[in-house]
Amino acid sequence: MWKKIKPFVIGIAIAWAVGALSALLTRGNMGLYDEIARPPLSPPMVLFPIVWGILFTLMGVSSAMIWLERENGKDTGTALRIYGLQLVVNFFWSIIFFNMRAFLFAFIWIMLLWALIIVMITLFRRLNKTAAYLQIPYLLWVTFAAYLTLMIFMMNG
Repeated sequence: MWKKIKPFVIGIAIAWAVGALSALLTRGNMGLYDEIARPPLSPPMVLFPIVWGILFTLMGVSSAMIWLERENGKDTGTALRIYGLQLVVNFFWSIIFFNMRAFLFAFIWIMLLWALIIVMITLFRRLNKTAAYLQIPYLLWVTFAAYLTLMIFMMNG
């Protein structure tokens, strides 16, 4: 049984570790969100860790599903490299936004993340449609976060 769930545990742990480390490195600057002018539809700060927890779990499950496609003889290398790259880009966004307070750069960075998520979903879809669909909430949230980031730049730049 462990052999079947191990990839999922590892996948979720990796995604959560990225999020947790980024949060740890930015925790002293999260008060910025309450200090700046925010656009309409800005959610309360308490919502962000809840949403990200769900999204990191979905990312981990999805990546494990792709990893397991190797057993079906599929080449998963490129898809998993793009997955890893988008995790790295995701990691640095909070640092750019909260620690550096570089709102325009954070917007450009999140658009890079958005593009990588699109590529990842496309690659995942070729390997496992369910894995690709599990990434859709992530894409939607990052789209919303891009709106917030751009508006925060415009209102506070």
